[in-house]
Amino acid sequence: MDLVSRVQRLPIGKFHYTLLWVIGLGWMFDAMDTGLIAFILTSMAEEWNMSASEKGWVVSIGFVGMAIGAVFSGGLADRIGRRTVFAMTLVIYSIATALCAFAPNLTWLLIFRFIVGLGLGGQLPVAVTLVSEYIPAHVRGRFIVLLESFWGLGWLVAALVSYFVIPSYGWHIAFLIGGLPALYVFMILKKVPESVPYLINRGRVEEAHALVQKLERQCGVEVIDYIEVKPVAEKQNISFRQLWSGPFARRTLMLWLIWFGIVYSYYGIFTWLPSLLVKQGYSIVQSFEYVLIMILAQLPGYVAAAWLVEKWGRKPTLASFIGMCAIAAYFFGQANTVNMIMFWGCLLSFFNLGAWGVLYTYTPEQYPTNIRAFGSGWASAVGRMGGIVAPIVVTHLMIMDNGFSQVFMMFTAVLLGVALVILILGEETKGKTLESIGL
Repeated sequence: MDLVSRVQRLPIGKFHYTLLWVIGLGWMFDAMDTGLIAFILTSMAEEWNMSASEKGWVVSIGFVGMAIGAVFSGGLADRIGRRTVFAMTLVIYSIATALCAFAPNLTWLLIFRFIVGLGLGGQLPVAVTLVSEYIPAHVRGRFIVLLESFWGLGWLVAALVSYFVIPSYGWHIAFLIGGLPALYVFMILKKVPESVPYLINRGRVEEAHALVQKLERQCGVEVIDYIEVKPVAEKQNISFRQLWSGPFARRTLMLWLIWFGIVYSYYGIFTWLPSLLVKQGYSIVQSFEYVLIMILAQLPGYVAAAWLVEKWGRKPTLASFIGMCAIAAYFFGQANTVNMIMFWGCLLSFFNLGAWGVLYTYTPEQYPTNIRAFGSGWASAVGRMGGIVAPIVVTHLMIMDNGFSQVFMMFTAVLLGVALVILILGEETKGKTLESIGL
């Protein structure tokens, strides 16, 4: 039995759940940092008397960093290791977030937010690649959706920090709290092993064998002494051309379109939601309260997606959730009472974040080991470009008559387009091993 098959045959147990929560907490800190700026920006804009375009730059510059970080960290993870890059990116964005508290002006804030983006964008595709390579095919989708659910927890923490800290202590303290995750790097280095397929692909077979034997002992299965290795990818080299060759071209096109659309809509909606609600006449504290409740609706969305992704499959679940998100976005834009805003806002949050969980499952399943993190990183990077464009479009539409409704009509159209892309170009990958999918 080859090394990768031995990893895949391990019964789901303590090792897998430990991997889930350790990586998951890193994911949560990433989301907390992303969420904090949505709340901080509302207060900062008043204190610094920022224009709409300046607020847009604070958001967009982070996405520029995310796009660059996703591309380079994906390739770097395929060269120096998933765990190493995961830990490194966490330290980068945490320290840069703390430095934002000391920014003396907008220029320095933009510099620090760019560095924050490098770390944030670099961490997510690497994290999901690492977890995907350890989880057996029959439950991989469920585990990745559960991993993504930590994103909802991170936004919840950001909302709680903002609600209790910013009104009383100011936004500087919120940034400092966002820097604390740097201390978590020691837990990652202690608890997270390197990817076995990565070690094999880089020729570190003895190290991979020792790691697999250690896991076999921990999981209480037969420890195999001999080493059998099957190639985990045809090539060890990494090139952009591979993403657009053979069967990967259609997959890459599909992923890039999905990622652009879903990042565009998600960050366009949720990063600006507190500010949009304030512009509608609600106070800062009220807007924080409403967004906090909407964020809570993300958690059951993840649970539903985690169940459906292995029952229905990746393609129908992802298309359905994004389609329902489009409907919720339309009615949210038409809502004119608090009850309607909360109802459609919660549904919007439920379906949007459930779709994110499925997308993070689906993305690494499109590529072989040698370009898995690289391909996932490029998809994420293209998505971040959507995050760069979204603030510009939102600020432009908001100054128009009936701007709030116009913004969400636009998001409805984008989300419906994404659902069609999935239905037309998507391939089902439920129950398949990563090695068979990547061919």
